[in-house]
Amino acid sequence: MISRLLACTAVSLVIAAPAPAAERDSRAIDLAAAQKRAGETVSRMSAQEKVVITHGIMPLPGGGPKVEIPAEAIIGAGYIPGVARLGIPHLRETDASLGVSWVMGARKDWSTALPSAVAQAASWNPALVERGGAMIGSEARAKGFNVLLAGGVNLARDPRNGRTFEYFSEDPLLSGVLAGAAIRGVQSNHIISTIKHFALNGQETGRKYVDVKIAPAAAHESDLLAFQIGIEQGQPGSVMCAYNRVHGAQACSSDWLLNKVLKQEWGYKGFVMSDWGAVPSIDAAMNGLDQQSGDQLDPGVFFGAKLAEKAASDPAWAPRLDDMNTRILTAVYAAGLDSHPAEPGGTIDWPAHAAIAEEVAKQGIVLLKNEGHVLPLARTAKSIAVIGGYADGGVLSGAGSSQVMGEGGPAVKLPVAGSGVWAGFISESYHRSSPMAAIKAQAPGAAVLYRQGQYIKDAAELAARSEVAIVFATQWMTEGLDVPDLSLPRGQDALIEAVAAANPNTIVVLETGGPVKMPWLGKVRGVIEAWYPGARGGEAIASVLFGETNPSGRLPITFPADESQLPRPRLDGSDWVEPDFGGNPKGGKDKLPADYDIEGSDLGYRWFARKAARPLFPFGHGLSYTAFAQGKPVIKGSAARVTVTNTGARAGADVVQLYLTDRAGETKRRLVGFGRVELAPGASGEVAMTIDPRLLADWKDGSWTIPAGRYAFAVGTDAEHLGAPVTVTMKARRWKD
Repeated sequence: MISRLLACTAVSLVIAAPAPAAERDSRAIDLAAAQKRAGETVSRMSAQEKVVITHGIMPLPGGGPKVEIPAEAIIGAGYIPGVARLGIPHLRETDASLGVSWVMGARKDWSTALPSAVAQAASWNPALVERGGAMIGSEARAKGFNVLLAGGVNLARDPRNGRTFEYFSEDPLLSGVLAGAAIRGVQSNHIISTIKHFALNGQETGRKYVDVKIAPAAAHESDLLAFQIGIEQGQPGSVMCAYNRVHGAQACSSDWLLNKVLKQEWGYKGFVMSDWGAVPSIDAAMNGLDQQSGDQLDPGVFFGAKLAEKAASDPAWAPRLDDMNTRILTAVYAAGLDSHPAEPGGTIDWPAHAAIAEEVAKQGIVLLKNEGHVLPLARTAKSIAVIGGYADGGVLSGAGSSQVMGEGGPAVKLPVAGSGVWAGFISESYHRSSPMAAIKAQAPGAAVLYRQGQYIKDAAELAARSEVAIVFATQWMTEGLDVPDLSLPRGQDALIEAVAAANPNTIVVLETGGPVKMPWLGKVRGVIEAWYPGARGGEAIASVLFGETNPSGRLPITFPADESQLPRPRLDGSDWVEPDFGGNPKGGKDKLPADYDIEGSDLGYRWFARKAARPLFPFGHGLSYTAFAQGKPVIKGSAARVTVTNTGARAGADVVQLYLTDRAGETKRRLVGFGRVELAPGASGEVAMTIDPRLLADWKDGSWTIPAGRYAFAVGTDAEHLGAPVTVTMKARRWKD
């Protein structure tokens, strides 16, 4: 484990795997000095002061049990009071990974919304993701927040997970590298970022009762490796634990996760904060939890007076309380929260931030199908039918704590829960970025007409008398609830079928939180995956449709043909769990088993490779308006490089994907490196990568193990379509982190 906690200066990555410690940013803060200073502060604390920064409230009116909100707090996710006598600042916390949360408009302000994390991941561009992190971190700071609850890195074990859109991918390397980049960007603003939700948080329905069963080796080779890489590359000040259980214990009270893995195996020096309402008892402190968040949502305030009593009466608790404070203050001092205080009223460059969000959306859009080169569309088109998806008003956003909204709030807002505390929190909302308006701007001479699609006959008739029909199809997702299947809701499949029958030039634009089924795929000519494209999503979509932007996105998650191809075709517990935002099942049971040993570390594309199954679209898939030729990989030690040539007539970007395909005679499929390169027509470029040995290894008996033998590597346009392999011989190796 590397010896430092935070990299407060942003670094632009050009490789796709963790660099050796000696190659990482030399401008990082002095962790030893931060730890020493934290220890000195703790030594001067009174017994009462030692519990002050270990817990706090959610300062949100109407957001659960009523609490008194101090004048120093800012309406948002959390508030931890400081200790003025010792110069310890208040911690003012806000959600989330996609921007400063809107909190149902309670602050009467707005923020710039990045595209969803899965859209960011589709760019396969760590430098761009880091720019996005720096942007949302700067807005958090300008609003007075000094902790951003960002860094969602859970792997997509099941695409029906309601928070699929908040996480990056199904692969530990891609997810870890991108999470690290986002965290570096956030923390470049002298604020703390979390990494979350630790760990194995793969389901939302009944989320506090999901009990994950997985072998330690499989966990280390998948979900935990994503966190480990993200922590190494991003150096987050805090780790947020999860709602779910692991091997029977709540994740926020899991000795195995928090003490044994995070703090002992990996040597993590920052602090663990709870998720809101995820603390079962005071025992969580001894099991590795350092801070109780939103304590009014838990059964009790465990880390206040009760914790002080334990420390005063039990010799085992006093040093643990000191350690809790030391860890929190180490992060505070390392990030410079006291020396660079964040106060409300900072300046925000809204146009520049919107431009960053738009660029992320452009690079994250994936061209899935382009039959007969129907795309890009001609600007000289005379008539265009725009159908569905509220495309006349805006673009879809995922809901829950990560919900971000711009000035004026949602363009469209549909209630989901009906009434009650969380009704606004999980409403279906659309950003004020109209694809229809952007299409009109791209084709000013065209008659662009719109139908919402409630009446299929009406939409089909408009399509029939238009040169081209563009159907916007949406799949809404939210924190707290999973989707029951991968179909498009509200009869949209039938709508697409009817429009395609009426117009042979039908293009489907998907605004989804993750994969969906496409029973109409063979009947349409073009499909683009736009995800939840953020504050300038409409403009980004139109730019790709008309070729102003050459699409370069690649899928960071496999699109299955249907649910039967998943490790768990039926969501565990779906027969008795009543969906509830708090994750509390109504069926009288207190555990919802989730057997992750079915796939183990072979999730996503690895599962499809193991089963020799063909998905609808494989991990890494994505088309372009130009063509590329990728050479064989050249591998020396842990260094790899691949030459790419643009053989087409347009400038564009390609994504090199390097896979392990065979290890000592055993067939494998593991992404071990990647890189994005932009090339002019006829130009060539080289992508350099460093292969992390953990991606070649197995976790056995507390160590990483690489067997001796011949290893085969191949470059692929996706996880299924691979070039000729290159083999290297490796010696046996065993090591600990």
